[in-house]
Parts: sequence; structure tokens; C-alpha cells
Amino acid sequence: MESRRGTQRSACKRSDWRLTVALLGLIAAGCAETSSTPVTGQDPPDVSAPLGDPCKYEGTPGATSTCLAPTWPSEYYAEQASKYFDTLDIDASPDSIPNYAEDVARWEWPPWLLLTGYGRQSLLDTAVVLRLEDPSTVPIRDCRGFDTQPFARCYVVFEYEEGPCPIYEEFTFNEAGDMTFIEAWSDLPDLRPQGDPDDPWGEHDSLGRLSTRVPGLGASDGTLDLASEAMLSSSAEDPEVADFALRASDWATYWFEALAASDPDFFAVGCGW
Repeated sequence: MESRRGTQRSACKRSDWRLTVALLGLIAAGCAETSSTPVTGQDPPDVSAPLGDPCKYEGTPGATSTCLAPTWPSEYYAEQASKYFDTLDIDASPDSIPNYAEDVARWEWPPWLLLTGYGRQSLLDTAVVLRLEDPSTVPIRDCRGFDTQPFARCYVVFEYEEGPCPIYEEFTFNEAGDMTFIEAWSDLPDLRPQGDPDDPWGEHDSLGRLSTRVPGLGASDGTLDLASEAMLSSSAEDPEVADFALRASDWATYWFEALAASDPDFFAVGCGW
């Protein structure tokens, strides 16, 4: 949803392309810095059932996020998550920015556009453009800290001109307290990940999280190596990890391809309008 939305008005379709052009200019230089060797030369594979949340590759640079324990109070993680929404809220200070890791990734499940940011500068740049071209506020926020990854989880409501957009979002951190992975779902029936109403924060269910399956997020600094042995091994077992690694190898290209292939009403679907 932080990616550019479509609307049902013809004027907004022109705005889509204006934003696309603006984003292309902003991120063109950054793409070379965050790109690396693709895991596979194939098209993104179809996704499959989640594999759960085990700690894998513990003690290695490919460790998964659940291998880490929190190093900061829960209030810190909740505050950092709220600062993320400040970057997308025109009523918030533009100086309120979370502590992003250099290769922080943002993954938004359908109907959103999957990998919509990779690298600290890409998130900073797209936030600036979205505040100008697609303004929103985020007045409703319930962000909480947790003892297991993802250390911050939030229920929020974005307010756009067309109406409210409810979102469930999670945030993964490294040992230094830097945000390494952002994962978002629509908080609507058939789109939200929680299958159990008694488990609203996904404490007893894996939710199919991608953040807990990407190798490297559980290393002390949470740095990702898209061509590492752990990434290759996990990609061979898990099509969603393979899809992430492929998109991350050239995130802007795959993001714009996803935008071009999306339903014109995908934003309305995701927000429930």
C-alpha cells in the first residue's frame, strides 16, 4: 500500500504515471547500489504454502530472524514502527524517521506489489514522493513490541482522500536496533494473515511470514547476501524466498513490472473501498 495506488478516477490514472516517472528518476542511481547477482534467471515463481518460523542457519551470516533475541525494550521497537508511519503521514514531522538498516526491505503482500523498496535510500526517496503525490495521514496506530521476531507489529489505518485503508504491518530488527524488514498485509477479510481471531498478533501462528524465512535477517547486523549459500539453499526449498531474492536483485524493475501488471483497482481492493 505504500507503493503507488490506483483509483477509479481517470485523473488519478494520469497521476499514477506522473509518480512512476518521478520515482524512476529518484531511484535510478540507488538501484545499482542495491542490486546484486540474481539467484535465478527465471521469472518470479508461483508462491506456495508457508514453511513456518524456525531458527535456521544459527550462528552463521545466513541466520534467519527468529535466531535473534531483542536487545532493546519493547517500547523502542514500537516507537520505531510508529516512526515508519510518520514517514508516510503528512501531519507528522518529516524529520521523524526510523533507524533503517542500509539494505532494509519492504514486502507488501497482494493485492499490493510485493517488494516495494530495497535499501535505506529507496525507502527515504519513495516516502518523500508519496507525501507529495499521494498524501495520506495515519491517525490510528496500535504498535507493540514483542519478544520474538518480528519485534514490532502494528494495526494502523491510513486516511486517503477516498477513505480509510486498514493495514497490519510487522517490523524486523537487527541487534543494533536497526529496522531490517517491513512486511505488510491488508487488514481485511480474506487478505489479513491471521487465521485465528484469538491470535491477533500472530504469536501462536507463523502467519506465513516471509521475514522469518529470509536468510541473513538473523545475523547480528541483519545484512542480506542474495547470492549466499544459505539464500540459495532456502530459495531451492521455498519459492517465496526465491521470489524475494530475485526481486531484490533488481527491485525497481520488478516493482514497476508488478505495477504495470496490477489490476487498476488494486488499491481500492486492498483498502476495501
